[in-house]
Amino acid sequence: MSSSSSSLMLFQHLPSIPFSTSRRFTSSFLPDFASSSASASAASIAPNSPSFSPRLRSAGIRSRRSFNKSLSVCASSALQALIFDCDGVILESEHLHREAYNDAFAHFNVRCPSSASETLNWDLEFYDVLQNQIGGGKPKMRWYFKENGWPSSSIFETPPENDADRAKLIDAIQDWKTERYKEIIKSGTVEPRPGVIRLMDEAKAAGIKLAVCSAATKGSVILCLENLIGIDRFNGLDCFLAGDDVKEKKPDPSIYLTASKILGVQVTNCLVVEDSVIGLQAATKAGMSCVVTYTSSTANQEFSDAIAVYPDLRNVCRPRFVASKCCSC
Repeated sequence: MSSSSSSLMLFQHLPSIPFSTSRRFTSSFLPDFASSSASASAASIAPNSPSFSPRLRSAGIRSRRSFNKSLSVCASSALQALIFDCDGVILESEHLHREAYNDAFAHFNVRCPSSASETLNWDLEFYDVLQNQIGGGKPKMRWYFKENGWPSSSIFETPPENDADRAKLIDAIQDWKTERYKEIIKSGTVEPRPGVIRLMDEAKAAGIKLAVCSAATKGSVILCLENLIGIDRFNGLDCFLAGDDVKEKKPDPSIYLTASKILGVQVTNCLVVEDSVIGLQAATKAGMSCVVTYTSSTANQEFSDAIAVYPDLRNVCRPRFVASKCCSC
């Protein structure tokens, strides 16, 4: 790269990192990076199971290839804001959410017509697909009940038939689930994913604005952040948005567009860290570039619209401003 090129080195020389995508990303950060045109389709991942709808399937999943390559990603536009998703990025939490949902279904004796003989239970395989197709807990349940029939429960002895009662059912389950999830987080057994704290601190020290944008409910996200990154770091965020703060959930870009306005930073100067194709789509539709740090449940998704893909952030170098050229971290 020419020494006259003013740029920001984000990540460089990451040895032996397996990528879940089908190509190696070595291109520069593009301010007008094309947004994803992929949309979440709906079909079944287990058509023989009554718990699965034929309309829900995994979108954009390919066979995984591994690459042992070094990676350079440079910014041709000054990075001014680093935006993290929470679930899957700051903590690997989807299995905790699934546990909390199933506890809530059992607590309220939720039984769908498709399997009325037993309490609803989302198994691991199904939830991996569901959580990567539909953002937010209430939209997940609303979709599931629409596809599999509205359930009976201790809240409504017979399945609710009008919108108001259906909303009441979903609200009650979600509220109980959120409290159960908080109990799990407070247990002290959950830790942040590797590299997250260090990268936050180094970005902040470099003068880069920090934000967290999550589709989860505000109460659960605040609890996660206070317990995992610490109260001081949480209070030091330049922007914090949860699912309650926007009308549309990811993959809609609303949450990232709102963050851009609050931060006072152009979308082309923001970099998002996500873990799933839903989050990637939200970021790129907002006009932001996105780095993916995948989890066990998202590793085989197609992340071709990301500028880089990592198994975690432990080997990602800190953001560093370089006056004249890119340099090694």
